[in-house]
Amino acid sequence: MESAIKIVGLTKEYLNKTTGKMVRAVDDLHLEVHQGEIFGFLGPNGAGKTTTIKMLLGLIFPTKGDAWIFGKPIGDVSIKKQLAYLPESPYFYEYLSGRQVLDFYARLFGIPASERKKKVDTLLDMVGLSRDGDKTLRNYSKGMLQRIGIAQALINDPILLFLDEPTSGLDPMARIEIRDLIIRLKQQGKTVFLSSHQLLEVELICDRVSILNRGKLLKAGKLEDLLPSGRVEIVAENVDDGVVEKIRALGGQVQRTNGRVVVQQPDDASVSKVVDIIRGANGVIRLLTPQRRTLEELFVATIEEVEKQ
Repeated sequence: MESAIKIVGLTKEYLNKTTGKMVRAVDDLHLEVHQGEIFGFLGPNGAGKTTTIKMLLGLIFPTKGDAWIFGKPIGDVSIKKQLAYLPESPYFYEYLSGRQVLDFYARLFGIPASERKKKVDTLLDMVGLSRDGDKTLRNYSKGMLQRIGIAQALINDPILLFLDEPTSGLDPMARIEIRDLIIRLKQQGKTVFLSSHQLLEVELICDRVSILNRGKLLKAGKLEDLLPSGRVEIVAENVDDGVVEKIRALGGQVQRTNGRVVVQQPDDASVSKVVDIIRGANGVIRLLTPQRRTLEELFVATIEEVEKQ
């Protein structure tokens, strides 16, 4: 696959004015994003995610290291018109209407008057603001401001979008709509670089993800590789305490719920033994369900492992 973004040794240092020491916000980052994929860029607050995005956009300069966007150095002005950036908290002039905001940015991109109105109407409809396009932004909710920010990011029909918390402040239905929109953008051949704390949504739509903490890359890869299946949940009835203790001895997690026993086994090998134990004691197995580790579990475990060091 061809690279949309390639990062080699990217580092950003700041002077901490309180201590007088240099602090590394991004530390020797190596990363590659493929063209046409949705790439999840994850990490706790202060991990260096936004700093990385700003370096890629040329808003701040790296201390050292290199990066390329579609094969061109990040300082190359020629690539700028093909990019879009939605910050976590976009700011617009509140006395303008949503339609006027989009028209303003369309003018900045040099879109002809004959195309602007159709473009603005299409984008307002795309983000669900057709009926609110003529309201001033001071009357928009946080979620509506986020939607107009996404519409503004699409005004130039970019081939690479940097989205920093795009569903922040949105209600559940709006989050689903934006999630579907991001998938449609991928289907159009666009590359989406997504930074978000909504890990369930990231797991649903991203092709690959990375986890960053304290400026360092901890993990990166395809979700199916990072989240392998292996655990199995068993729901059984007529299981006494003696059987429960035998199951626990095999490494299983056991809970009693509404007269049933719910067992989680870490691997396939121990599942057969648990099934034999339950059946041998005249227990009744109601469900046996393979489970995959969630992205949230992986994220928490990865960060906690580093924090303990």
